[in-house]
Amino acid sequence: MPRFIAPILFLTVIIISLSGCLAEPVGEPITINGVTVPPIPSIAPENITQGEKLYAHYCAGCHGADLGGAPDWKQRLPDGSFPPPPQDSTGHTWHHSDSLLINMIKEGGDPDLGGVMPPFGDKLSEEEIVAILDFIKSNFEKKEREFQWWVTVTKVK
Repeated sequence: MPRFIAPILFLTVIIISLSGCLAEPVGEPITINGVTVPPIPSIAPENITQGEKLYAHYCAGCHGADLGGAPDWKQRLPDGSFPPPPQDSTGHTWHHSDSLLINMIKEGGDPDLGGVMPPFGDKLSEEEIVAILDFIKSNFEKKEREFQWWVTVTKVK
């Protein structure tokens, strides 16, 4: 075997291996109830980092440092309100669109629905609110992240 064949074979194997890695899709479109939306956009790592810090300062006191919410968060308290729900996949945040969640953080919880969360619109910019939501979303399981994106795009809730 000539001397140049071994390096060519080696390079061919490397190129074929790398081409498989490069062909991996960034994400797939999501179809729920027959409605397809584009793939989930990636979240910038710096947004997650900033959101984690803001969450720790503004949200963790009620929703838990681990995003776990209050125990028995589905049971009304004696005053008719609900305890703070989890912000991970075990809660219901992922059921709602980005626009609803941003508005809820800005305006506070809806008292008619048992919400007592105070408004943060005077404390946080919209960019900071989005960073908090990016941090929360980064902790969702895949199925919940996909559903929340689908709801955001289709504006179902």
